[in-house]
Amino acid sequence: MALSGRDTELKELGELVDGPADRSGVLLRGEAGIGKSALVASTAAAASVAGLRVLRTTGAEAERNLAYAGLHQLLYPVRAGVAELPAPQREALRTALGLASGAEPSAYLVGLAALTLLAEEAAAKPLLLVAEDVHWLDRASADVLAFVARRIETEPIVLLATLRDGAESPLLEAGLPSMVLDRLPAGAAAELLDSVAPRLAPAVRTRLLAEAAGLPLALTELPLAVAELDGLDPVLPLTERLERTFTARVAALPEGTRTALLVAALNETTSLTEILEAAGALPGVAAGAGARPGEAGSRGPGAEAAGMLRARETGVPATSADPAVLVPAVEARLVELSAGAVTFRHPLMRSAIPAAATPLDRRNAHLALVEALRDQPDRRAWHQAAATAGPDEAVAAELERTAERARFRGGAAAAIAALEQAARLSDQPERRADRLLLAAELAVESGRRETAERLVHAANPADARRRATAGRLLSEFEDGVREDPARVAELARIAASAAADGHHDAAVRILWSAAMRCFWTEPGAAARQALLDVADRLPIPDGDPRIVAVTAYVAPFERGEAVLAHLRDLVAKTGADPEVDRYLGSAALQVGAFDLAARFSAAAAPGLRAQGRLGLLPRALAVLAWSRVRLGDLAGALPAAAEAARLARETGQPFMAGLATAVQAEIAALRGDHKQAKTLADEAERAGLAAGARPVLATVQLTRGLTGLSEGRFEDAFADLRRLLDPADPAYQLALRTYCVAELTEAAVRAGRTGELRGVLAELECLDTPSPALHIGLRYARAVLDPSDELFAEALRADLTGWPAERGRVHLAYGEWLRRQRRVVESRTHLRTARKTFDALGMAAWADRARRELRSAGESSPNRGPDARDKLTPHELSIAQLAAEGLTNREIGQRLYLSHRTVGTHLHRIFPKLGVSSRADLAGKLKTLDG
Repeated sequence: MALSGRDTELKELGELVDGPADRSGVLLRGEAGIGKSALVASTAAAASVAGLRVLRTTGAEAERNLAYAGLHQLLYPVRAGVAELPAPQREALRTALGLASGAEPSAYLVGLAALTLLAEEAAAKPLLLVAEDVHWLDRASADVLAFVARRIETEPIVLLATLRDGAESPLLEAGLPSMVLDRLPAGAAAELLDSVAPRLAPAVRTRLLAEAAGLPLALTELPLAVAELDGLDPVLPLTERLERTFTARVAALPEGTRTALLVAALNETTSLTEILEAAGALPGVAAGAGARPGEAGSRGPGAEAAGMLRARETGVPATSADPAVLVPAVEARLVELSAGAVTFRHPLMRSAIPAAATPLDRRNAHLALVEALRDQPDRRAWHQAAATAGPDEAVAAELERTAERARFRGGAAAAIAALEQAARLSDQPERRADRLLLAAELAVESGRRETAERLVHAANPADARRRATAGRLLSEFEDGVREDPARVAELARIAASAAADGHHDAAVRILWSAAMRCFWTEPGAAARQALLDVADRLPIPDGDPRIVAVTAYVAPFERGEAVLAHLRDLVAKTGADPEVDRYLGSAALQVGAFDLAARFSAAAAPGLRAQGRLGLLPRALAVLAWSRVRLGDLAGALPAAAEAARLARETGQPFMAGLATAVQAEIAALRGDHKQAKTLADEAERAGLAAGARPVLATVQLTRGLTGLSEGRFEDAFADLRRLLDPADPAYQLALRTYCVAELTEAAVRAGRTGELRGVLAELECLDTPSPALHIGLRYARAVLDPSDELFAEALRADLTGWPAERGRVHLAYGEWLRRQRRVVESRTHLRTARKTFDALGMAAWADRARRELRSAGESSPNRGPDARDKLTPHELSIAQLAAEGLTNREIGQRLYLSHRTVGTHLHRIFPKLGVSSRADLAGKLKTLDG
């Protein structure tokens, strides 16, 4: 009946069911009572008829603090398949769902396990996943659903979710198209009302249509309260009127029924057994108050419910309420009973009942549930807390244990909520502060900035140690990009204070946060020196990876020699700890050791994947991509940059996403795809400009300089690249400015700006650093600016192992100079080497330049056809490379957070693009393309 006027929506949802492979799902949005549930029910029924299997979960306000409660509900019918999952996924999902104890699982590993399980089920029969009221799902389950929604485009799976207007949910960012439901037009509203209440008096009918204003729930529920309409305040919002209507219907019920309904509304589950056991301990219910089976009449829902309850009565504990106590609520159309479950007909009904109860009645109901849930400590703790008004350390401690269990199941949001509630009940200010700071730490780890800031401010720590922790937590988000650069000096003082109190680990953490700011912004020499002073005084070895990374970020030139020495000592130990490798990869990037940066970051990525640390993984991948593209390894850089950008967006790291996008733009420029380079550079600039994210803007300018060089716009190229070395420009970044010397030299010489270039080089020559990238660039610049055989030979004698692009660049410049000196035969050797190098690297613009020079030297060279890899998307290229390494579809899926069936689908698309017919041919094909 509530579907009147919804023909367009029904047709669109029907198409979704008919072609589940064409679309990943729909997010139904609208106000409470707009008819979302009716549309979902109709669609689910149609899906079942069409041969789809329907899996359901429904968010409940009372369950928001129970980690993975919604996911457990969704996956329970297919739980047998968990045993067939790969071991890491199996253990993560079992731990998350409370089926086993184990190490804290990553939400992303749980998401991958859920995706794999659902994909396996869908292979046998297409699936419709129904998630209602996702605004009330526990955060861990909502995160997993969003993860799945992003990755089911190639699976026979459709997700249909409902979200109340104005509410937040991770599914809003999951890429699902929204279908917004409006109120019914006048004709459809009248048709619906007449179908529900066909014999209303004209005046009452007119009043009801006006009051309901096209809201389907009002049209179906207000007729039951016609006698109360004159008492409804016309200025009340409609949802409040409906709540009053429901409350009035509850007030007319027997006392025992009202009490049982209150327990049902406060309980997290729909379990009839739990509700009756708890209600049985309360006054007015234990004696069996309420209608007895058979007394409610022989027709209608009451009779049916009475029969069902009689059939189940023997399974209810002896101490429980009489099951018939709920029959009047069924007759009043407030709840429905089925299969041992009590379900409210609408969430507004559930929320209206506790709101209308007295505080004492709510407290007693919570205490009754505490006794009924003796074997469920987490739920029991929440009801104990709800029944406790003042400080109670015993209840607070139990909530803290609940938080610990939630955290080890991967439910950060549930753990945060439990700790915050525990803080409220703490009997001492220190315990309260510790619990709030621990909750804030979890909020930082899960990327919830506003929550973390609120908790830190609420903690208001009084002592130095806790203040140091609070300061560090507030600095974790966005690496301080949006904060005043003066914050770096403040963090130095906080770190010094923590160190002075003996909290050395806290001091290092604060230093790392401050050091990251020195990458994204420019705090000035004084602030950098203050950080170094604190680091130097810490009783921690200089070779500690954290100190190495801090030093590299803060003083990449002054301490470059020491940092490089430590990096070369540590490179043999890669793979032991992915977080250490990530630190060291970042450190190597700062001091211009791109070859080491690529090695450390490549070693970090698999471990971070295995641990499911997707907050850190895009950082390692971005460093890997940045380093590889500078080395000329475009084939390796492209998929790393694409994945870094995707994961950074997914994990709420806009500036890291901007940096990865800028690297993608640089790759496009080097490959000669200037249109794509411009599009990506503009996108990255938008991400970095407003907040002044210097590395993003520097990489954008480098991209524009490369494009200008390739297109022969040398003045533009010089202007773009020169910005990187201007301290007053937002694209200036202390370390990165030294890594484009070769490009700047190329542009300056061709634009006739050599005088200005010499001044820049003189400044760079004064930097006392062993930076490999800087010295490679300076050797190239000397040879090009004042060309001679000796200077070119010096540039080629340098150790360029692992730097093929730089070696190719020197050969190209040397060959060009030799040709201009009429030493044509000698020039061909160098030009030929350059052409082959750039062809192999996929640097099309540079390869074309070498071809033109060779033709001018009297040697033709075949034009290289489009690289078959150019036909692959970055995502496909990543899959192809992993398959070529011998990884199975499951192993590839584990690495890329995809189902193995999605990997198989991609490979079937990849084979014809590369002209191969099997995995066996793939490795050879990619090796051939690499030259």
